[in-house]
Amino acid sequence: MRDISDPSDAPASGPSGGLQSLDSALFLLAVLAECPGPAALSDLARRAGMPVSKVHRYLASFAQAGLVRQTAKSGKYDLGPQALKLGLAAMARQDFVNQTADRLPDLVAETGLTALLCVWASHGPTVVRWERSANYIVTALGLGSTLHLLNSATGRVFLAFAPSSVIAEVLSRDGAAWPGDVAALRDQTRADGYASVAGDLIPGLAAVGAPVLDWQGEAQAAVTLIGTDPAIAAPGAPAIAALTRFCAAQSIQRAG
Repeated sequence: MRDISDPSDAPASGPSGGLQSLDSALFLLAVLAECPGPAALSDLARRAGMPVSKVHRYLASFAQAGLVRQTAKSGKYDLGPQALKLGLAAMARQDFVNQTADRLPDLVAETGLTALLCVWASHGPTVVRWERSANYIVTALGLGSTLHLLNSATGRVFLAFAPSSVIAEVLSRDGAAWPGDVAALRDQTRADGYASVAGDLIPGLAAVGAPVLDWQGEAQAAVTLIGTDPAIAAPGAPAIAALTRFCAAQSIQRAG
């Protein structure tokens, strides 16, 4: 028979229509996932803000389902094989490009700037989605356009966040006449978390780009905002803050 001596463990419905006991159990599982390694029962109870007895019951159920395992020597708890299976399945089904494309209109509405979604193709960063703002921009760029790896904000995002083996051929081509320090450009972009240009690729246009990252911290896509005002690419500009928040929300660290 189910033990409901703890009122908070009763099968009541929460304000969102879910089961409070299930919500609490899933919260505990999330707490365990955030631990840097196996955690003791008392530590998990403290982190979750739950009674030790309640946490122990939840862990026992998780262990039976394979979501949690208890180490033999220390008695601490860690994620189990079924949790790994769930994580791998979620990773395999993560569609970064379409997920980001669906939400581009929100970014355009927030910033008032035109947004590009680019992926890496054989010839370099390639535009696969173009979301125009109300402030129309005349440019030769469009769907299918390939951007320069070093002269464009989008290209610099891939320079910094794509695997070096993937971009090596294009880097050799685009970097042949590049006068600057490529390594310094890459490191600065990684440190900033975004790249910006003002008139470098197309006179009269400024751009700022940021990566959509997968679970390995590599760019699956890049989102770039473009406009005619160079101020959008200045450090601390509201457009940069909006873009980096947007890309973080589409990345695996947040999406997962």
